[in-house]
Amino acid sequence: MTGWRKPELLCPAGSMESLMAALHFGADAVYGGMKHYGLRAFAGNFDEAQLREAVALTHAQGKKFYLTMNILPFDDQMEGFVQAARSAFDIGMDAAIVSDIGAIVTLRERTPGLALHVSTQASTVNTAAIRHYQSLGCQRVILAREVSLARMKAMSRALHGQVELEAFVHGAACMAYSGRCLLSAALAGRSGNQGACAQPCRWQYAVMEQKRPGEYLPVCEDEHGAYIFSAKDLNLLPLLPELLDAGVSSLKIEGRMKTEYYVAVVTGAYRRAIDLLAESADAYRDALPGLMAELRCASHRDSDTGFAMESPREPGGAEGFHQAREYIARVVEDARAGEPARLMLKNRFFAGDALEVMTPSGVCTATASAFLREKTGETVETLGVAGEIIRMALPVDVQAGDMLRGQVRNHRS
Repeated sequence: MTGWRKPELLCPAGSMESLMAALHFGADAVYGGMKHYGLRAFAGNFDEAQLREAVALTHAQGKKFYLTMNILPFDDQMEGFVQAARSAFDIGMDAAIVSDIGAIVTLRERTPGLALHVSTQASTVNTAAIRHYQSLGCQRVILAREVSLARMKAMSRALHGQVELEAFVHGAACMAYSGRCLLSAALAGRSGNQGACAQPCRWQYAVMEQKRPGEYLPVCEDEHGAYIFSAKDLNLLPLLPELLDAGVSSLKIEGRMKTEYYVAVVTGAYRRAIDLLAESADAYRDALPGLMAELRCASHRDSDTGFAMESPREPGGAEGFHQAREYIARVVEDARAGEPARLMLKNRFFAGDALEVMTPSGVCTATASAFLREKTGETVETLGVAGEIIRMALPVDVQAGDMLRGQVRNHRS
């Protein structure tokens, strides 16, 4: 394709491991949070020293780090909120992602040099709101997931490139409007708007009639249980040409609570899709079935295209998790094909297993052999101690950060 500019691929960095996976597998920018003031309080997140290291690592690769500060702060939280933003600005943060209008106004007044992106939590669905945020000094608006592609395109044309538009393209979606939900606070005493969501929309529920105590009547039950609130995951990879035609500047992958393996799989698939589409529409279309299959290798729920086509195409909620492959090991040092590669073990595998080697350029097959347990010097055919370093020859050149995966199994001792 010609005549369009490659969008930014923005990926989650809930921990240092996920950050490194995102950068290695092709992210242009990452977003992550501090220990406070972001909407993923239970992600690994970064203290000030870790944040400094993360930003330096990101910038060393010519990429950007955006800080999530999208809680809805109360008055008694605002001073700490501002001080945290100042510290992040001093570290070199590329932008803060903020949702509350009072927080936006306060940061613009007290930290004028810090670039501001308006979070999806602000539920922005029209051009008038975007222009208002622009007047407050915001450079980018992350659209609500409820905005269709047609509406995105109309917004982009009306704004003439004066404000960047960002859209979520992959990952979990909340049951409430752009994630503004009170269910967790009501049922679990943990506010989603303060970053502590217990995800009660993912719990299993049943109905009980008043005169039949203890007799539970499941709703939409199948073999996995009843998920009456749980939204399907979002997957817009099949709509990538339409997204770019709509004028979206940044494509965002959800997942700061997800593993480094999930981040690697999804980042790699979208990176390859974007690059192939830049080459030609035919190259992208030819590769799409394989890339969709690749996405199923990470832990995922049932998915659809959300509201991109005006409304979800298939009714009903998600049915729990599925995963076509399991994370086996991460390469910790570069190694040539045929040489013993140093690997950090993540899950048990056995000599003779069919494995796949994940690299930024794609996936290739391998067969596991007996391997060296570096700690003891013994050669073994299986090991189930996560974190141990092993050595095993692989059929291709590998770099630090590449990954191995294999079949999903019940671990044997």
